[in-house]
Amino acid sequence: MQRLFNTIGIIGKPSDPIIADTLTRLCAYLIVQDYRVVVALDSARFVHSIEVEKCAVAELGKQCDLVIALGGDGTFLAAARVIVADNVPLIGVNLGRLGFLVDISPDALLETLAQMLDGHYREEQRYLLRAKIIRDEQIIHEETAVNEVAIHRWITPSMIEIITKIDGVFLNSQRSDGVIIATPTGSTAYSLSAGGPILYPSLPALVLVPLNPHTLTNRPIVIHDDAEIEISFCQNKQINALVTCDHIEIPDVLISDKILIKKEPVPIRILHPNGHDFFEILRNKLNWSY
Repeated sequence: MQRLFNTIGIIGKPSDPIIADTLTRLCAYLIVQDYRVVVALDSARFVHSIEVEKCAVAELGKQCDLVIALGGDGTFLAAARVIVADNVPLIGVNLGRLGFLVDISPDALLETLAQMLDGHYREEQRYLLRAKIIRDEQIIHEETAVNEVAIHRWITPSMIEIITKIDGVFLNSQRSDGVIIATPTGSTAYSLSAGGPILYPSLPALVLVPLNPHTLTNRPIVIHDDAEIEISFCQNKQINALVTCDHIEIPDVLISDKILIKKEPVPIRILHPNGHDFFEILRNKLNWSY
Protein backbone atom coordinates (compact mmCIF):
# COMPACT_ATOMS: atom_id res chain seq x y z
CA MET A 1 0.00 0.00 0.00
CA GLN A 2 1.29 3.46 -0.92
CA ARG A 3 2.21 5.59 2.07
CA LEU A 4 0.53 8.92 2.74
CA PHE A 5 3.77 10.37 4.11
CA ASN A 6 7.38 9.51 3.30
CA THR A 7 9.47 12.23 4.94
CA ILE A 8 8.56 13.35 8.45
CA GLY A 9 9.98 16.46 10.08
CA ILE A 10 10.19 17.02 13.82
CA ILE A 11 10.32 20.34 15.68
CA GLY A 12 10.90 20.27 19.43
CA LYS A 13 10.76 22.98 22.05
CA PRO A 14 14.08 24.80 21.54
CA SER A 15 16.75 24.57 24.23
CA ASP A 16 14.65 22.33 26.48
CA PRO A 17 16.17 18.92 27.31
CA ILE A 18 12.79 17.68 28.58
CA ILE A 19 12.03 16.66 25.00
CA ALA A 20 15.05 14.33 24.74
CA ASP A 21 13.47 10.99 25.71
CA THR A 22 10.29 11.46 23.69
CA LEU A 23 12.21 12.87 20.71
CA THR A 24 14.67 9.98 20.68
CA ARG A 25 11.89 7.41 21.03
CA LEU A 26 9.91 9.02 18.20
CA CYS A 27 12.91 9.20 15.85
CA ALA A 28 13.87 5.57 16.55
CA TYR A 29 10.32 4.38 15.88
CA LEU A 30 9.99 6.26 12.58
CA ILE A 31 13.40 5.11 11.34
CA VAL A 32 12.55 1.47 12.12
CA GLN A 33 9.32 1.96 10.16
CA ASP A 34 11.49 3.08 7.22
CA TYR A 35 10.43 6.74 7.16
CA ARG A 36 12.91 9.44 6.29
CA VAL A 37 13.22 11.58 9.42
CA VAL A 38 14.45 15.19 9.44
CA VAL A 39 14.90 17.02 12.75
CA ALA A 40 15.11 20.79 13.20
CA LEU A 41 18.66 21.88 13.98
CA ASP A 42 17.90 23.35 17.40
CA SER A 43 16.23 20.07 18.49
CA ALA A 44 18.58 17.52 16.92
CA ARG A 45 21.13 17.80 19.73
CA PHE A 46 18.60 16.17 22.07
CA VAL A 47 18.45 12.98 19.99
CA HIS A 48 20.49 10.30 21.76
CA SER A 49 22.23 7.19 20.39
CA ILE A 50 20.94 7.42 16.80
CA GLU A 51 21.90 9.49 13.77
CA VAL A 52 19.23 11.68 12.18
CA GLU A 53 19.13 14.15 9.32
CA LYS A 54 19.10 17.80 10.37
CA CYS A 55 17.98 20.99 8.68
CA ALA A 56 17.15 24.59 9.53
CA VAL A 57 13.64 25.12 10.88
CA ALA A 58 12.77 27.38 7.94
CA GLU A 59 13.54 24.55 5.48
CA LEU A 60 11.62 21.80 7.27
CA GLY A 61 8.30 22.33 5.49
CA LYS A 62 10.01 22.28 2.09
CA GLN A 63 11.65 18.91 2.73
CA CYS A 64 8.84 17.04 4.52
CA ASP A 65 5.38 15.63 3.85
CA LEU A 66 4.38 15.92 7.52
CA VAL A 67 5.72 17.80 10.55
CA ILE A 68 5.39 16.78 14.21
CA ALA A 69 5.73 19.43 16.94
CA LEU A 70 6.94 18.21 20.35
CA GLY A 71 6.28 20.59 23.22
CA GLY A 72 3.45 22.87 24.25
CA ASP A 73 1.18 25.19 22.32
CA GLY A 74 4.05 27.68 21.92
CA THR A 75 6.12 25.12 20.01
CA PHE A 76 3.08 24.27 17.89
CA LEU A 77 2.45 27.94 17.07
CA ALA A 78 6.07 28.46 16.03
CA ALA A 79 5.95 25.36 13.81
CA ALA A 80 2.67 26.47 12.22
CA ARG A 81 4.05 29.88 11.26
CA VAL A 82 7.13 28.28 9.70
CA ILE A 83 5.40 25.66 7.54
CA VAL A 84 2.07 27.27 6.63
CA ALA A 85 3.30 28.45 3.22
CA ASP A 86 4.42 24.91 2.33
CA ASN A 87 0.94 23.39 2.80
CA VAL A 88 2.36 20.63 5.03
CA PRO A 89 0.13 19.07 7.73
CA LEU A 90 1.11 19.39 11.39
CA ILE A 91 0.66 17.03 14.36
CA GLY A 92 1.09 18.21 17.96
CA VAL A 93 2.48 16.12 20.85
CA ASN A 94 1.86 17.62 24.28
CA LEU A 95 4.94 17.95 26.48
CA GLY A 96 3.73 21.23 27.98
CA ARG A 97 1.00 22.19 30.41
CA LEU A 98 -2.35 23.38 29.01
CA GLY A 99 -2.13 22.25 25.40
CA PHE A 100 -5.26 23.12 23.40
CA LEU A 101 -3.44 22.46 20.10
CA VAL A 102 -1.10 19.60 21.00
CA ASP A 103 -3.56 16.78 21.61
CA ILE A 104 -1.42 13.60 21.66
CA SER A 105 0.05 12.54 24.99
CA PRO A 106 3.60 11.12 24.98
CA ASP A 107 2.32 7.96 26.72
CA ALA A 108 0.09 7.12 23.75
CA LEU A 109 2.40 8.63 21.11
CA LEU A 110 3.58 5.61 19.15
CA GLU A 111 0.25 3.79 19.11
CA THR A 112 -1.67 6.94 18.11
CA LEU A 113 0.91 7.95 15.53
CA ALA A 114 0.88 4.50 13.90
CA GLN A 115 -2.88 4.84 13.33
CA MET A 116 -2.55 8.36 11.97
CA LEU A 117 0.24 7.44 9.57
CA ASP A 118 -2.07 4.73 8.22
CA GLY A 119 -4.66 7.39 7.42
CA HIS A 120 -6.82 7.20 10.53
CA TYR A 121 -6.95 10.89 11.41
CA ARG A 122 -9.14 13.96 11.16
CA GLU A 123 -7.82 17.00 9.28
CA GLU A 124 -8.70 20.51 10.35
CA GLN A 125 -7.79 23.85 8.82
CA ARG A 126 -6.97 26.89 10.93
CA TYR A 127 -6.29 30.34 9.49
CA LEU A 128 -3.54 32.70 10.58
CA LEU A 129 -3.53 36.48 10.79
CA ARG A 130 -1.04 38.83 9.14
CA ALA A 131 -0.27 42.15 10.80
CA LYS A 132 1.32 45.01 8.87
CA ILE A 133 2.76 48.12 10.50
CA ILE A 134 2.30 51.12 8.17
CA ARG A 135 4.44 54.24 8.62
CA ASP A 136 4.44 57.13 6.12
CA GLU A 137 2.43 54.93 3.72
CA GLN A 138 5.17 52.26 3.79
CA ILE A 139 5.05 48.77 5.33
CA ILE A 140 7.85 48.77 7.90
CA HIS A 141 7.11 45.37 9.46
CA GLU A 142 4.99 42.29 8.78
CA GLU A 143 4.35 39.31 11.03
CA THR A 144 1.96 36.35 11.19
CA ALA A 145 0.01 35.03 14.16
CA VAL A 146 -1.89 31.81 14.77
CA ASN A 147 -3.57 32.91 18.00
CA GLU A 148 -3.79 36.67 18.12
CA VAL A 149 -2.44 40.09 17.31
CA ALA A 150 -2.42 42.34 20.38
CA ILE A 151 -1.77 46.07 20.65
CA HIS A 152 -0.58 47.18 24.11
CA ARG A 153 0.45 50.38 25.80
CA TRP A 154 4.20 50.17 26.30
CA ILE A 155 6.47 51.78 28.89
CA THR A 156 3.83 54.27 29.96
CA PRO A 157 1.34 54.41 32.85
CA SER A 158 -1.20 56.09 30.57
CA MET A 159 -3.91 54.41 28.56
CA ILE A 160 -3.64 54.47 24.79
CA GLU A 161 -6.42 55.89 22.64
CA ILE A 162 -7.29 53.54 19.79
CA ILE A 163 -9.47 53.96 16.72
CA THR A 164 -10.75 50.75 15.12
CA LYS A 165 -12.11 50.43 11.59
CA ILE A 166 -13.56 47.30 10.00
CA ASP A 167 -13.24 47.21 6.20
CA GLY A 168 -12.72 50.97 6.29
CA VAL A 169 -15.87 51.62 8.35
CA PHE A 170 -15.47 53.25 11.77
CA LEU A 171 -16.25 50.85 14.63
CA ASN A 172 -15.25 52.81 17.73
CA SER A 173 -12.61 54.74 19.61
CA GLN A 174 -11.50 53.60 23.03
CA ARG A 175 -9.19 54.52 25.85
CA SER A 176 -7.72 51.29 27.20
CA ASP A 177 -4.57 49.28 27.79
CA GLY A 178 -4.94 47.92 24.25
CA VAL A 179 -6.91 45.48 22.15
CA ILE A 180 -6.63 41.81 21.13
CA ILE A 181 -7.64 40.55 17.69
CA ALA A 182 -7.94 36.76 18.00
CA THR A 183 -8.69 33.87 15.67
CA PRO A 184 -10.92 31.00 16.82
CA THR A 185 -7.69 29.18 17.65
CA GLY A 186 -6.60 32.10 19.82
CA SER A 187 -9.98 32.46 21.51
CA THR A 188 -8.83 29.95 24.16
CA ALA A 189 -5.55 31.83 24.75
CA TYR A 190 -4.88 35.48 25.68
CA SER A 191 -8.33 36.53 24.47
CA LEU A 192 -9.98 34.15 26.95
CA SER A 193 -7.93 35.59 29.82
CA ALA A 194 -9.13 39.08 28.85
CA GLY A 195 -12.81 38.05 28.95
CA GLY A 196 -13.35 37.16 25.29
CA PRO A 197 -15.70 34.40 24.10
CA ILE A 198 -14.62 30.92 23.06
CA LEU A 199 -15.10 30.44 19.30
CA TYR A 200 -15.54 27.02 17.72
CA PRO A 201 -12.34 26.30 15.72
CA SER A 202 -13.98 26.10 12.29
CA LEU A 203 -16.08 29.26 12.75
CA PRO A 204 -15.23 31.89 10.07
CA ALA A 205 -14.87 34.65 12.63
CA LEU A 206 -12.49 36.89 14.53
CA VAL A 207 -12.98 38.45 17.96
CA LEU A 208 -11.85 41.89 19.10
CA VAL A 209 -11.34 42.11 22.85
CA PRO A 210 -10.52 45.41 24.62
CA LEU A 211 -7.91 45.32 27.38
CA ASN A 212 -9.11 47.13 30.50
CA PRO A 213 -11.25 49.68 28.64
CA HIS A 214 -12.03 52.95 30.39
CA THR A 215 -15.68 52.67 29.26
CA LEU A 216 -17.18 49.60 30.90
CA THR A 217 -19.75 49.16 28.10
CA ASN A 218 -16.92 48.54 25.63
CA ARG A 219 -17.28 44.78 25.17
CA PRO A 220 -15.75 42.09 22.89
CA ILE A 221 -17.19 41.94 19.39
CA VAL A 222 -17.16 39.05 16.89
CA ILE A 223 -16.76 39.83 13.18
CA HIS A 224 -16.38 37.84 9.97
CA ASP A 225 -12.85 36.58 9.33
CA ASP A 226 -12.70 38.09 5.82
CA ALA A 227 -12.71 41.59 7.29
CA GLU A 228 -9.67 43.86 7.28
CA ILE A 229 -9.08 45.51 10.64
CA GLU A 230 -7.33 48.87 10.88
CA ILE A 231 -6.00 50.12 14.20
CA SER A 232 -4.74 53.70 14.59
CA PHE A 233 -4.13 56.08 17.49
CA CYS A 234 -5.87 59.37 18.24
CA GLN A 235 -3.92 60.89 21.13
CA ASN A 236 -1.73 63.97 20.88
CA LYS A 237 1.03 62.95 23.26
CA GLN A 238 3.69 60.83 21.54
CA ILE A 239 3.95 57.45 23.24
CA ASN A 240 5.08 54.07 21.95
CA ALA A 241 2.87 51.03 21.62
CA LEU A 242 3.81 47.36 21.54
CA VAL A 243 2.34 44.95 18.99
CA THR A 244 2.62 41.21 19.65
CA CYS A 245 1.87 38.42 17.19
CA ASP A 246 1.49 35.36 19.39
CA HIS A 247 4.71 35.72 21.42
CA ILE A 248 6.66 37.76 18.84
CA GLU A 249 7.09 41.40 19.85
CA ILE A 250 7.10 44.39 17.52
CA PRO A 251 8.16 47.30 19.77
CA ASP A 252 8.38 51.03 19.08
CA VAL A 253 5.11 51.39 17.21
CA LEU A 254 4.39 55.14 17.04
CA ILE A 255 1.02 56.84 17.45
CA SER A 256 1.34 58.03 13.84
CA ASP A 257 1.51 54.40 12.62
CA LYS A 258 -1.39 52.28 11.41
CA ILE A 259 -1.76 48.54 12.02
CA LEU A 260 -3.58 46.51 9.37
CA ILE A 261 -4.68 42.99 10.27
CA LYS A 262 -6.16 40.48 7.84
CA LYS A 263 -6.57 36.73 7.56
CA GLU A 264 -3.85 34.90 5.67
CA PRO A 265 -5.23 33.24 2.51
CA VAL A 266 -3.57 29.84 3.18
CA PRO A 267 -4.55 27.89 6.33
CA ILE A 268 -2.41 25.59 8.42
CA ARG A 269 -3.45 21.93 8.16
CA ILE A 270 -3.71 20.22 11.55
CA LEU A 271 -4.09 16.45 11.89
CA HIS A 272 -5.95 15.10 14.92
CA PRO A 273 -6.41 11.48 16.01
CA ASN A 274 -9.80 9.97 15.24
CA GLY A 275 -12.15 10.72 18.09
CA HIS A 276 -10.75 14.22 18.62
CA ASP A 277 -13.41 16.18 20.55
CA PHE A 278 -13.03 19.94 20.99
CA PHE A 279 -15.66 20.07 23.74
CA GLU A 280 -13.92 17.33 25.71
CA ILE A 281 -10.69 19.32 25.47
CA LEU A 282 -12.49 22.38 26.87
CA ARG A 283 -13.89 20.34 29.75
CA ASN A 284 -10.48 18.88 30.58
CA LYS A 285 -8.34 21.99 30.15
CA LEU A 286 -10.75 24.46 31.78
CA ASN A 287 -11.91 22.12 34.54
CA TRP A 288 -15.54 22.35 33.56
CA SER A 289 -17.95 20.02 35.32
CA TYR A 290 -19.00 16.73 33.72
